[in-house]
Amino acid sequence: MNTLRHDWTKSEITRLFALPFNDLLFQAHSLHRQNFDPNQVQVSTLLSIKTGACPEDCAYCSQSARNETDIERERLLPLEEVIEKAKAARENGASRFCMGAAWRNPTDKNLDKVIEMVEAVNALGLETCLTLGMLTRAQTQRLKQAGLDYYNHNLDTSPEYYGDIITTRTYEDRLDTLEHVRDAGINVCCGGIVGMGEQEEDRVSLLQQLANLPQHPESVPINMLVQVEGTPLNGVEQLDPLEFVRTIAVARILMPESVVRLSAGRTEMSDEMQALCYFAGANSIFYGDKLLTTSNPDENQDKMLFDRLGINSADRSTQELDTAATA
Repeated sequence: MNTLRHDWTKSEITRLFALPFNDLLFQAHSLHRQNFDPNQVQVSTLLSIKTGACPEDCAYCSQSARNETDIERERLLPLEEVIEKAKAARENGASRFCMGAAWRNPTDKNLDKVIEMVEAVNALGLETCLTLGMLTRAQTQRLKQAGLDYYNHNLDTSPEYYGDIITTRTYEDRLDTLEHVRDAGINVCCGGIVGMGEQEEDRVSLLQQLANLPQHPESVPINMLVQVEGTPLNGVEQLDPLEFVRTIAVARILMPESVVRLSAGRTEMSDEMQALCYFAGANSIFYGDKLLTTSNPDENQDKMLFDRLGINSADRSTQELDTAATA
C-alpha cells in the first residue's frame, strides 16, 4: 500500500529529474505496477462543443480571440450532434467522453445546455468529463447533481512561469475552481503543458503544485505543446523527447494512484517515445483525430501500436489492481 504524500519539496523532485534515465523509469514503472495493470490504458475522446472566440490570452491556444489563428468562432453544438459523436466514440472503444468549450467561464444559461449533454452522454454508459473554464461553487454543485464524473481544469505551468503564458486569469483563480470541483464531489482532472519554453525548474514546480494539492487529481493530463501558427508560442524551442518521458515518470512517482494521461502532442511523438511513456506510467490517452482544434493520431494508429505493445484499453474500474490478491 502506498503512502500518498502532499508535502513534496522542489529539491526532492529535482533529484528525481536528475536520476539516471533507467533508474528513474525503473522506479516509476515499479510504482505503476503496484497500482495498475501495466498493460492497460484508459481511452477517452475529446470533443469541442463550442469553438473559438475565447476572451483569455493563453499564449499556446488557437482559440484565443487575441491570437491571430484561422480558427473560426462556432456556436455551442446542438445536443443531437453531441450524442452522435458520443455514440461513435463508444463504438471506437472510448470509455470516457470529454467535452470542451472555449469560455472563460460558462453562464448559467450555457450551463443548462451543457447539463443536458452530460445527462445524455451518461445515458449512453460513458463516463463524462467537462472543461468549460472557471466555475462557481454553485455551478459545480449543479454539475454534480447532473451526474458529471470528471471536470478538467489544468494549472498549465508553474506559478513562477504562469505570467509569461496567461495574464487574463490568475493561478489562484485556477486553484479556486479546483477547490469548488473537489468540494462538490466531482473527480478532478488537472495537469499541465510542457514544451512552452519553460525551464526544468518550472516542470518541477508544476508537478509539486499538483502533487501537493489536498487530494491528488484522479486524472493528470501531461500535454506536449502543439505549436499553432499565429500564437505567441509558435516557433518556441521544442522539448527534448526524453525530458518529456522524464516528466511522465516523475508525475507517476509523485502521484502513484492517479491516472496519468498522455495528452496533446502525440502526433509529434514516435511510437518508441509513446512506448517509453507507457512504461514510465502513462495509462490514459485521447482517441480520435482531433483534440479540440489540433490534430491527434487516429484510432487505427493507436490500436496498431497497442497491438504491437500488448496493451489493452480499459476503464479505471478494470484497470486497478487487486493488490490484496497480488500481494
